[in-house]
Amino acid sequence: MRRAHSVEQVRAAENALMASLPEGALMQRAAAGLAYAVIGHLRGRGLGGAYGKRVVLLVGSGDNGGDALYAGALLARRGARVEAWLLSDRAHARGLAALKAAGGTVSSRVVSTGSTTGADVVVDGIVGIGGKPGLRPEAEEALEALAGVPVVAVDTPSGVCVDTGEIDGAHVSADLTVTFGTYKPCHLLDPTASACGTVQLVDIGLDLPTPMIESLEAADVAALVPRPAPDGHKYSRGVVGLRVGSATYPGAALLAVAGANTGLAGMVRYVGTASEWVKRRHPEVVGDGQAQAWVVGSGSADGANSALAFARASGVPLVIDADSLRPLNGPLGVPAILTPHAGELATLIREDRGDIEARPLHYARLAAQRFDAVVLLKGRRTTIASPDPDAPVRVNTTGTSWLATAGSGDVLGGLIGSLLAAGLAPIDAASAGAWLHGAAATLASDGGPVTASGVAAAIPAVIRSLPAVSPPSL
Repeated sequence: MRRAHSVEQVRAAENALMASLPEGALMQRAAAGLAYAVIGHLRGRGLGGAYGKRVVLLVGSGDNGGDALYAGALLARRGARVEAWLLSDRAHARGLAALKAAGGTVSSRVVSTGSTTGADVVVDGIVGIGGKPGLRPEAEEALEALAGVPVVAVDTPSGVCVDTGEIDGAHVSADLTVTFGTYKPCHLLDPTASACGTVQLVDIGLDLPTPMIESLEAADVAALVPRPAPDGHKYSRGVVGLRVGSATYPGAALLAVAGANTGLAGMVRYVGTASEWVKRRHPEVVGDGQAQAWVVGSGSADGANSALAFARASGVPLVIDADSLRPLNGPLGVPAILTPHAGELATLIREDRGDIEARPLHYARLAAQRFDAVVLLKGRRTTIASPDPDAPVRVNTTGTSWLATAGSGDVLGGLIGSLLAAGLAPIDAASAGAWLHGAAATLASDGGPVTASGVAAAIPAVIRSLPAVSPPSL
């Protein structure tokens, strides 16, 4: 699992570690990891190692500037032509001395655009994790002068909001971000995740508390996916019911059922106007009856309110999507997962869609607490918040841009419902479902277009590809 910690958590852990180390040792660890990451980046672009490459360091007054300077010294000793542009009247003194001793050059001003021809990589050491959002004019000038040169950011891209994932003003857009000790929220959350490029974690030995953000990986999902017991039967594996679709949108019913009918639950029930369509496509799906979880809302049109009322009265956990989100005005009294996209959440909580897209962490948390439910806010990086304000928020990183296709949300709702019926807690059902959904889209896409039906069909293959889970020891 990838874990992201807040600035406050990271600083406390760094201070505790530094108290047990010789002065400067922690920065040297970080700088060494950064230097080797820069070399790896150059090699990945087919440029070989550091020897003969031109490296420009953009250096601010904080510790990130010190990391960049020490890394620059290591690169200079490997034969790189390293120059530091100092963007503040202060710089890390020992790092500066180390760079000069290794043969690097230093300029206290931004070098003219013409002289940047031939630069191979820029190292962004402008602002550290404690910096304010946005960039000062001299930093913007430097970035403009180096436009087009690949950027490696130190810890986080300068100018972003580290803890919130928000963007407020000018910022660095990196090709690679090298972070130390732990991920930071901005590495996982949109919109800042897009500014980070590829993120590489360097272990520097921090002892960290419960994270602020989590992101499941394949091994985590493998441990969560329900597997039949040797003596299990269809009812013990869970029954998921769906009240979705309408005469106007029968396809939504077919897609939601396809998401649910992947073998993760023991039985799938469907109740609605598309029953004949569902029977022809999915003959194993049965009709009305008791269920361990209900999925409502997808394509339900005028029947959305009644579907929600029936499912809510059943007292079992719910997945609420699309049309059935509209009548919500407070806690439902049963465990629930709400699955809105930004536009649906904007209508639900009467906020601006653009604000929600700019602040998904804030609004997912707000909605989760308002409705006392898990909120899965769909997006490029889907954000999943529980109503517990102290619990980590989960961010899903699987998927492909081809997944932005009609009906994919219907498949996701059905898939999450099957996991919920099989016994997963709402936060786990939502986050594992989002991971499987994104991974299935990537598999089905194979780099090209994909349909929602193709995503549903690929889910079993993704489950088969998960790492083996060791049986519990006796």
